[in-house]
Amino acid sequence: MIHNPGFLFTVMAFALVIGPLIFVHEMGHYLAGRLFGTKIDAFSIGFGPEVAGWTDRRGTRWKLSAFPLGGYVKFAGDMNAASQPDPAWLELPAEERAMTLPGKPVWQRAIIVAAGPVVNLLLAVAILAGFAFAYGENVTPSVVGAVQKGSAAATAGLQPGDRIIAIAGRKIETYVDIKNYVVLRPAEQVTIDFMRAGQTRHADVTIGAQTLKDNFGNVSRIGLLGIVASAPVSRPVSLVAAPFAGLRAVRDILGGQIDAIGQIITGRRSVDELGGPLKIAQYSGQQFSLGTAAVIWFIAMISINLGFINLLPIPMLDGGHLLFYAIEAVRRRPVEPSVQEWAFRGGLAAILALMLLVTFNDLGSFGLWKLTGLIG
Repeated sequence: MIHNPGFLFTVMAFALVIGPLIFVHEMGHYLAGRLFGTKIDAFSIGFGPEVAGWTDRRGTRWKLSAFPLGGYVKFAGDMNAASQPDPAWLELPAEERAMTLPGKPVWQRAIIVAAGPVVNLLLAVAILAGFAFAYGENVTPSVVGAVQKGSAAATAGLQPGDRIIAIAGRKIETYVDIKNYVVLRPAEQVTIDFMRAGQTRHADVTIGAQTLKDNFGNVSRIGLLGIVASAPVSRPVSLVAAPFAGLRAVRDILGGQIDAIGQIITGRRSVDELGGPLKIAQYSGQQFSLGTAAVIWFIAMISINLGFINLLPIPMLDGGHLLFYAIEAVRRRPVEPSVQEWAFRGGLAAILALMLLVTFNDLGSFGLWKLTGLIG
């Protein structure tokens, strides 16, 4: 077992991972705002009191704030860092009003808001495209090479040479597709469609469950079918094809995240598996101890998560603003300020509740509750 890195190393690693990703996210908003001539009051990494900063010639205050677990771009016309519209923007002279965020057409506001998470996703595409170009793309066929004795696959009657074409109705093309689907569904019953001797067959199977502990002592419960792939096949990826490989990789990872959230909502997966900033910090330190490739891959994963979470239709997040803009586009008038006010309050309450939950989970994963005797 590899020992977890020390506290200071972990804090530094976390800052080196999350800081640039927050900067990239907010820079997406900033550049889109600049593109449409929106006045920008502040660009902050972190929340709370300002620690250091300067004001540029356009009047934008660039600052580092005390609590670096996020960031914001405050546009003219914003009431706060969450870009809640300030009613006072309507009282400004027409020329100044046109430079505020609420004064822009709804399609421009939507682009400005979406730019942050989109840039995070594009960064992940670029990183994973680089990995594909450097190492190739795994296209191992979904053909069973061997079946482990006593496994779920053996119980279902799968044999070497069978080609799996679908699981629970989801199309399967490569062995990676099998792994990505099965690993998230321990103990779930599914139907497997496969080809044998040119004929399509079906088998009902309960996916096996296995608890794994990695070299750092992290424990996870995963699904296991019990098959071994045929000979691995890696396809070289050209520089032109690499972005498409990166897009496919991000698509697959996002699909897995959506599946996992769906399982939590439906109760098939425990909320205990949700992690927060403390867990990300722990993993940051661990990945830095494994080398450059592991760190870059981890940054891509966190960037995908940051982009995806911010697109959720929750007020206070970018996705909540996009939801309001979509409603405005359909109604041809903005959502009433009182409705937005209550929605933002509800969104803030939901985010705070989620932060408390994931922090509780993070501390529990570190064994704190057992040490204090709160949980037996």
